[in-house]
Amino acid sequence: MTKKVYNIGVEATMDVIGGKWKPIILCNLRHGEQRPSELRRNIHGISQKMLTQQLRELEEDNIVVRKSYNTVPPKVEYYLSDYGETLGTLLDNLCTWGELHVDTLREKGEDVELMHVD
Repeated sequence: MTKKVYNIGVEATMDVIGGKWKPIILCNLRHGEQRPSELRRNIHGISQKMLTQQLRELEEDNIVVRKSYNTVPPKVEYYLSDYGETLGTLLDNLCTWGELHVDTLREKGEDVELMHVD
């Protein structure tokens, strides 16, 4: 295994939750267990393939837990692990800053809409 070297802590954070979709997935899972179909409905623009890939990566990093039910048809749910729950304050701050940014854009005269406020 190759040694990972990070210059600052934020690099390690972004290595796990960086990208377009992971923070959005995590923010959705803050509210409890969700099936992949629910996540896909709540995350506009994400493909099934991308959602599956991102969930697998988050599961590998012990951020989310995949819970399978032995039913017909099969049922799968995802939720934040205890370790993933430690991201709560960070995710709250990202959401709050995003809301501030939307307000700033509006003040600049940009036509921007925030569909959901936590």
